Amino acid sequence: MAKAWIALVGLLFICCWSSTMGAEEHVLYKDPTKPVDKRVKDLLKRMTLEEKIGQMVQLERTNMTAEIMRKYYIGSLLSGGGSVPADRASPKQWVDMVNTFQKGSLSTRLGIPMIYGIDAVHGHNNVYKATIFPHNVGLGVTRDPALVKKIGAATALEVRATGIPYAFAPCIAVCRDPRWGRCYESYSEDHKIVQMMTEIIPGLQGDVPANFQRGTPFVSGKDKVAACAKHFVGDGGTVKGINENNTIVTHNELYSIHMPAYLNSLDKGVATVMVSYSSINGLKMHANRGLVTGFLKRKLKFRGFVISDWEGIDRITYPPHKNYSYSILKSVNAGVDMVMVPYNYTEFINGLTDLVNKKAIRIQRIDDAVRRILRVKFAMGLFENPLADYSFVDKLGSKEHRELAREAVRKSLVLLKNGKSAKSPVVPLPKKASKILVAGTHADNLGNQCGGWTIKWQGQEGNNLTAGTTILKGIQAAVDPSTKVVFKENPNAKYVKSQGFSHAIVVVGEPPYAETAGDNLNLTLPNPGPKIINNVCGAVKCVVVIVSGRPLVIESYVPKIDALVAAWLPGSEGQGVADVLFGDYGFTGKLARTWFKRVDQLPMNVGDKHYDPLFPFGFGLETKPSN
Repeated sequence: MAKAWIALVGLLFICCWSSTMGAEEHVLYKDPTKPVDKRVKDLLKRMTLEEKIGQMVQLERTNMTAEIMRKYYIGSLLSGGGSVPADRASPKQWVDMVNTFQKGSLSTRLGIPMIYGIDAVHGHNNVYKATIFPHNVGLGVTRDPALVKKIGAATALEVRATGIPYAFAPCIAVCRDPRWGRCYESYSEDHKIVQMMTEIIPGLQGDVPANFQRGTPFVSGKDKVAACAKHFVGDGGTVKGINENNTIVTHNELYSIHMPAYLNSLDKGVATVMVSYSSINGLKMHANRGLVTGFLKRKLKFRGFVISDWEGIDRITYPPHKNYSYSILKSVNAGVDMVMVPYNYTEFINGLTDLVNKKAIRIQRIDDAVRRILRVKFAMGLFENPLADYSFVDKLGSKEHRELAREAVRKSLVLLKNGKSAKSPVVPLPKKASKILVAGTHADNLGNQCGGWTIKWQGQEGNNLTAGTTILKGIQAAVDPSTKVVFKENPNAKYVKSQGFSHAIVVVGEPPYAETAGDNLNLTLPNPGPKIINNVCGAVKCVVVIVSGRPLVIESYVPKIDALVAAWLPGSEGQGVADVLFGDYGFTGKLARTWFKRVDQLPMNVGDKHYDPLFPFGFGLETKPSN
């Protein structure tokens, strides 16, 4: 009898356990067949305040552990510029690192996956051997949205190759003053070109379906990433182009110049929007409830999440972080959903928790933020596929992607001068010549031609940072085998005159920089560029290629130069420059930025009453392929 009783109890236990397990297996938020909003609602009602606030936190990967992810329910991690799992890390090392953190998140009570983000702003630029595409300043020149969409798709694959599902791109700033250190991140001074280039978003995320509801976050599959339209709003219009400064605009200027590309981005399902460090008419955007909540979320009906910039909420006060509780209060109530903290997570978590407990921030605002974050995570398929694998590792720096980047370089070049007159063009150059000179600081320098946001935040000069082809190497490969190519970075005039060169190619420009470090109030061509131009172009027929993130003051040099090319920041595939110089392809690029004469003209944009450029917006000489 006792044995029978024990058996009966055991049977009942198994039945109850099976029933419980069955119920857990069919929890609504875990069911991918259910609508996203129902899954979000079901999960949100299960969450504690601690779990909700954890979702609103984004931290830098440095010093993070899976245990911290688990203990604090951290919603997101990122790699800042130059933050890598190891020097020259392979895609597999990246995947393993991301998965280690993700396993910490999955071990929490509700198993909510974290989202890992990275600045992939011209290709997967933090990663060794990734394809580095031209910066946006060059892509705007192409006026080719189909090309930019392909670049988005290639970037998504390379980002996914490292196990990362979220890219802080595109920058849809309308740069109105080239003194700004981020002007190269902008496609154009003309909002119409910037709007056109939002086609990169379906490249990154996939094409939205026919029945798509505008403003809903959309990511189509495992080969795509969540995108981030940034920096909302007016970042390209600050006074004197000073980074993070004040943008003084009328209502009409704000909504007709700086806002339109956000409408296009929402039409294309952009998953997230990043707030700008800058201010609009004196009010910090991270505290601007009227624009973030009132306009973006309510009027435009954006349903993804709004993320702060790096320590963006700290900079609501001056000096930054002076009153962190106030910064948390103003930013969260303004409508910032996820905060890029990025280090002191306990201070943020404790501060936000205290403000909610004091009812200074309503729980409804917390729920709105978390609802948006979860909606993006469900839309990305993170709950179904939280862990990355190695299936895309061979896409990083693939031949196909490098050929695409090379095409982008060709189409981004602008020919500003071609001979002393139209009847005597200098380019395309002959591939067969006795001896040609290649000179300049940027001719054989991969770091210079890639610019900032390449491997490191500020970029890095030299040829040891990643894989690619310098402009010199592209020239050497393009010419006839019988042509002797001599490289001398900074030759004197006597040397140039004495060597019997058929012609010379001079490649000069700006060093790498990013953000505030690139702010420049004089915009002169950096030394020794002027000296090299004078020494070479005074002695032999010369083509000057300018590698820069913006137009520079060059008016006095133009008469000495036989042919002049703006190459912007072409990235890793420098042979694209040689392709066009030597006539395999024609020059087709048209300026997407006004090339000014003097800095005292700035800001000066197409349509301004005082418009008097050296080369006007839309200018660009064309050539036909000769080979």
